[in-house]
Amino acid sequence: MQAELYHPVHFHEEESHLVRSLLITLTGGILIFNAFIATRLFPDSPLISELSALAGALLLGLPMIVKSSKGFFTGGLRLTELASIAVLACIALGDYKTAGVVAFILVLGELLEHRTALGAQEAIESLLKLTPPMAHIVRDGEEKDILVKELKSKDIIRIKPGENIPADAVIVQGDTSVNEASITGESFPVDKQKGDRIFEGTNNITGAILAEVEKIGEDTTLGKVKQLILEAEKTRIPIMSLIEKHVYWYIPVILMTAALILFFTRDASRSISSIIVGVPCALLLATPTAIIAVLSVAARKGVMIKEARKIEIAAEIDAVVFDKTGTLTTGELRVTSINPVREISPDKLIYYVATLEKHSLHPVARAIRELAVKANVKLTEPEEFKETGGRGVTGKVDGKKLIVGRESYLKENKIEISAQRKDSGSVLHIAMDGQYYGWIQVEDQMRIEAKETTEQLKKLGIKKLIMLTGDTKEVAQKIAQESGFEEVVAECLPETKLEIVEGLQRKGYHVVVIGDGINDAPALAAGDIGIAMGAMGSDVAINSASIALMSNDLRRVPFFISLSRLAHKIIYQNIALGGAFVLVGLALAGMGIVNPIVAALYHEVGSLVVILNSARIVKFESI
Repeated sequence: MQAELYHPVHFHEEESHLVRSLLITLTGGILIFNAFIATRLFPDSPLISELSALAGALLLGLPMIVKSSKGFFTGGLRLTELASIAVLACIALGDYKTAGVVAFILVLGELLEHRTALGAQEAIESLLKLTPPMAHIVRDGEEKDILVKELKSKDIIRIKPGENIPADAVIVQGDTSVNEASITGESFPVDKQKGDRIFEGTNNITGAILAEVEKIGEDTTLGKVKQLILEAEKTRIPIMSLIEKHVYWYIPVILMTAALILFFTRDASRSISSIIVGVPCALLLATPTAIIAVLSVAARKGVMIKEARKIEIAAEIDAVVFDKTGTLTTGELRVTSINPVREISPDKLIYYVATLEKHSLHPVARAIRELAVKANVKLTEPEEFKETGGRGVTGKVDGKKLIVGRESYLKENKIEISAQRKDSGSVLHIAMDGQYYGWIQVEDQMRIEAKETTEQLKKLGIKKLIMLTGDTKEVAQKIAQESGFEEVVAECLPETKLEIVEGLQRKGYHVVVIGDGINDAPALAAGDIGIAMGAMGSDVAINSASIALMSNDLRRVPFFISLSRLAHKIIYQNIALGGAFVLVGLALAGMGIVNPIVAALYHEVGSLVVILNSARIVKFESI
């Protein structure tokens, strides 16, 4: 009967409240049962039976009636009003036993619905409540146990094999394997060593390690994930808001229907039955039960949904746009060839480029610096440095003016490129003092599941599957063929990505954009849905998209779309079932086929059918 599913923050307190309510309900039920027994035992003393029935009816019905009266005065109608009117009508007619039985069935049904919702919450809570209560802190060479909530940033903690990690931290000593399935949904352990980050709630498997605390409590990745889920549960999808919007006319319609039945049949029992079956719990549970199930399944797979309304939008997705770097690829670039065209050694060419880009955050610059370190090339400080986003850099090293970047960037700076080359990766061209000095080739590694992901998306009927990349057309086409893309946009600047997404939307497509949440935030925000990959440990990724994938597994994208489509189908099935139960129930009540007690049972059957239908989502695994 409760129109809203419960969203507990303190689960155990709510569970205790549920137990108390159940005890009161059972007490009321015993009084009603006692009334029927008293009728048989004391047929000449009906007062005993009537008093027991009245006491049970009031014990069960008063809380419902009080709640309903508040709704009338405050405007917060929740449809318990219909049930309250039915119980009051039975009491007014002196039929205390019927009033008690109806109240017992309806209240017990509400508690069961409440418990079902709470059970879904419990599943999410148990998934996320993985933080150990105590931590082993090391101070001045001594180890002692303290409460996790007492930890502070920069504290050194010891994590032993088999223990859950109490905070986000960086390993300072030792190596181990960590099971991160609780956050990412990935079952394979991840090897960790000194300098690697570890996350609260994950499990240390093999080695004892020392780690420096980075974040605690709500600031950890697990804390943010938990907050995302709790916030998502409070949001409403469009169909849910539409149903709740029409609550105010629904009650008068049911009451007028009951009045018409009474007018034409002169049978109060039929009228009361119509009010009871008119309580649309099944209809109101249609969406919330499905949404809770989706959030639970998604969290289990490391898919964090920030807004529940995105579930309904995802069911209509027909265009998917992938940013290549860090999404379709690992984002870990490596230099594959160094090609000087003048009398300069490869080491010297690397020296100039790595020094110029010493402070650049671009992945290509990072790959070149890593090669310089491996080759023992000593770097100095650049005398000048200027970066043009998505194109290249200019500056001075040892008095020489350098221009490094795309072929088009060098041509804009009047540099003639005449060397013949065969591209198989991204190419970085180098000019010094107005002369072309050669190129460095770097390649990104494709994710092994990229091809499988595009095939799954095609099976789902996605009409547009587009890859965006800043690489040259030749490189882009090669990667597109390997990963199964038929449409690719090469040499793509950040503003171009945004234009492409908006262009698809103008054509009527529902677009999901997948990126790393760092270099493509505008496009992620512009899409109907933005999905950030590898969000574990990245605040930017978690905040920049409407869906955050805690792992880098691309297959989570078709999984989410499939899950959303299943949820969409089940929600509308639930709405149809809920509406049908009400209409059929009204017809049965009007014809006198059901009395108030049977009507109450019928009402609960409708709610149970909807809950069981939504439970099918929990078993969902993949497409």
